[in-house]
Amino acid sequence: MRALQARLAAHGVSFGHWTFLRILWEHDGLTQRELSDEAGVMEPTTGAAIRAMEKLGYVTRTRNARNRKNVYVHLTPKGRALKSKLVPLAVEVNEIGLAGVSAQDRAATQRTLLAILENLSRSSRPKP
Repeated sequence: MRALQARLAAHGVSFGHWTFLRILWEHDGLTQRELSDEAGVMEPTTGAAIRAMEKLGYVTRTRNARNRKNVYVHLTPKGRALKSKLVPLAVEVNEIGLAGVSAQDRAATQRTLLAILENLSRSSRPKP
C-alpha cells in the first residue's frame, strides 16, 4: 500500500481517492450510497472524499429530477484522464510485489483472496 501511496502522491492523488476513482472508472454514475457499498466504507467517509474530489475537478455530483434524494457521482474528463496515468502505477507495484512468484502461486493466491472477499461480502449482507 505504501509503495502505491507514494506513486499516487507524486500525481497529487490520495490513496482514498484512488479507491473511488477505480470504482468510477468501471461504473461511472453510481449513487453516493452505491459507491460507499462498492468501496466498503461508510457514507459519511464517501461524502467527504467525493466533496474533496469535486474540488479537485475529478468528479461532479448531480441529482436526478425524478429522485432528488439520490446523489449521483460522475467522473469529469480530468478524473477520467487520471486512469491512463494511475493504473500503470498500480500494475508496476503489483509486478514488484509479485517478482519471483510463480504463475501457479499467483493464480492460487488470487483464487484464495477472491474467495475470502466473497465470504466476507456474503457475511455482511442482511439475512432474509
